[in-house]
Amino acid sequence: MRGLALLLGILLLAGCASGPRKAPLPERESARARPQTGELYAPHIPDGGPALPPDLRGIAEPIPVPEPRSRYGNRSPYKVLGKTYQVMEDARGYRERGIASWYGNKFHGRPTSSFEPYDMYKYTAAHKTLPLPSFARVTNLENGRSVVVRVNDRGPFHAGRIIDLSYVAAVKLGIHLRGTAEVEVESIDAGDTPTLVAGDPGERRHRSGFGAPVAAGGGRLYLQVASFSDKANARRLKDRLEDADVGRVHLEKAEIGRRDVWRVRIGPLRSAADVDPVRRTLFRLGLGEPQQVREF
Repeated sequence: MRGLALLLGILLLAGCASGPRKAPLPERESARARPQTGELYAPHIPDGGPALPPDLRGIAEPIPVPEPRSRYGNRSPYKVLGKTYQVMEDARGYRERGIASWYGNKFHGRPTSSFEPYDMYKYTAAHKTLPLPSFARVTNLENGRSVVVRVNDRGPFHAGRIIDLSYVAAVKLGIHLRGTAEVEVESIDAGDTPTLVAGDPGERRHRSGFGAPVAAGGGRLYLQVASFSDKANARRLKDRLEDADVGRVHLEKAEIGRRDVWRVRIGPLRSAADVDPVRRTLFRLGLGEPQQVREF
């Protein structure tokens, strides 16, 4: 799913803005010999997931937090296969629709463009122009599933594809078997993420282990299940939830980047204690972890 172009992209992006000086390898990578380029990208060595799929329910999605830009992978502009890309100065307001693909054990443990080791069991992704690192919500437009990912790599340099997902993210969205799917990618402003205080009485975790803490605080609490650019898709998900006896489901229209988006939300919920039962229902329906929203 990722070809020689990605390796070229890594080499181009690894250097700092002052010049093409090569960055040191991460410790876990430098401890062993790297394979030759032809070995890693040879077509007879397929990419994919683990031979025996593990239980992924205990892997939590990342909680968006403000992070400094990576030293590597943010050089701008950069060129891959004759095409020039400009890295965004600010990810806020970004939203795009296109094809998502994924990459797995062929690259597991190899350096990403930010020179963090790629871990197919973490919710990460590769993107051509989002700053590294940044956070985004990816929604599968075919089934309404969504996932939060931390973008720490460059790619995919393949026509028509806008994001390359880790294996666990692909499983969460239900695209690991087909390989690709039409998705919507929306950046998350980490500065707007509620701060979680360890030990706070209002902090609860999804009992299945598949989810993020619930932030305590005032205001009305909602769970956002998914967002769509097409109102008809949002309406179909709303009907599906209501058929499953999920109450207080409604559509909310918002404008992001001068484009309308339809959000499917559940609530308001009376307290954080009401979140777990709804989460379990969404998990049973295969809709993944909802986003917590507080309105004041």
